[in-house]
Amino acid sequence: MSAVRIPAWDAAEGGRRVRRLFAATFDAAPDGVWSAPGRVNLIGEHTDYNGGLALPIALPHRTYAALARRGDDVVRLVSAQEPSGVREVRLSDAVPGAVGGWAAYVVGVAWALREAGHDVGGFDVAIDSCVPFGAGLSSSAALEASVAVALDDLHGLGLAGRVDPAGAPTDDAGRAVLAALCVRAENEMAGAPTGGMDQAASLRARAGHALLLDCRDGSVRHVPFDLAAHGLALLVVDTRAEHSHVDGEYAQRRAACEEAARRLGVASLRDVADDPRGDGWALEALAAGPDGEVLVRRVRHVTSEIARVTALVAALDSGDVPAAGALMDASHASLRDDYEVSCRELDVAVEAARAAGALGARMTGGGFGGSAIALVAAGDVDHVADAVAAAFDAHDLPAPAVAVAVAGPPAGTTEV
Repeated sequence: MSAVRIPAWDAAEGGRRVRRLFAATFDAAPDGVWSAPGRVNLIGEHTDYNGGLALPIALPHRTYAALARRGDDVVRLVSAQEPSGVREVRLSDAVPGAVGGWAAYVVGVAWALREAGHDVGGFDVAIDSCVPFGAGLSSSAALEASVAVALDDLHGLGLAGRVDPAGAPTDDAGRAVLAALCVRAENEMAGAPTGGMDQAASLRARAGHALLLDCRDGSVRHVPFDLAAHGLALLVVDTRAEHSHVDGEYAQRRAACEEAARRLGVASLRDVADDPRGDGWALEALAAGPDGEVLVRRVRHVTSEIARVTALVAALDSGDVPAAGALMDASHASLRDDYEVSCRELDVAVEAARAAGALGARMTGGGFGGSAIALVAAGDVDHVADAVAAAFDAHDLPAPAVAVAVAGPPAGTTEV
């Protein structure tokens, strides 16, 4: 049994698709086309809302947005991924809880910009995407970021800068502001209690690099990430077990971390991870209180995961890329056992990839479904992918889809 491939469109195809949808829907041409990538997180899961470290890369898979300004405050939206036709929302009516579904992520960006004092008006927008929806690859952040850079361009806000020929953003500070506004849109308008890693990856990443994001102060460092130079590849497995951040389980994990930090008297669990004592005081203090066992496991995951991010960056810096495999394995075990966000499909994918020769494998994203990643020898990509597909078939699971992840550029203009 062969695995299904997840195609990544080039800019020409993405632009052509979304322009065609815009013209067919609105009987006009857009003012331009913008796009933003999904992301894979190499390591550092559920650390962002704990002030920790994360290490994502931008995927070559992107969401494309064709926009045209309007003279009123109406937003008309259409998506190739949604058969429901055109949605229409007035920005004057757009408040948290008033817009549902995927439209909340688009309208939410305009709302957040207006809340920040930017004079953003109505627009028509058509969306098409090759970022798999519900796969834990940040399709929502790609949607938000594509609209954010479009509105920035169309209204001359000057936040996004541009993407240079090397695939690097020219104005990281402005993009950090845009990323924060996209987080606000997702948290408040869409009601998803996510951190900021996804939006940072989509807006602030650099081609050929992983983005070391410090979620306590928002600072970033671009870490060279060229697996091909080491004869390796990163295989992404979409398990087709759909997940959603607008979900009680995700919110429960975040609430548990906040409660643990409150009991320990620290601003965030990053303070526990940075504690120089290293004598287990935090876990001992939590164990004695209500829900102690659960809180201990949640904190243990967060603190150990932050340490794994640091270790993986050190491995990349030293050229010891294969060492990443063991760190990925440890991350998955922690997410499965201490944070309890894995699922049957993710575990099958990870175990099958390892059995087929992967150097390491782990779930990626928020969990409860979504995708896994595996570090494999470049010549073994097809073998490992097919082994995962065969394992899914043996477990009577729907066939997964796979892609090879290469660190791509951030959100930007595709055509104007």
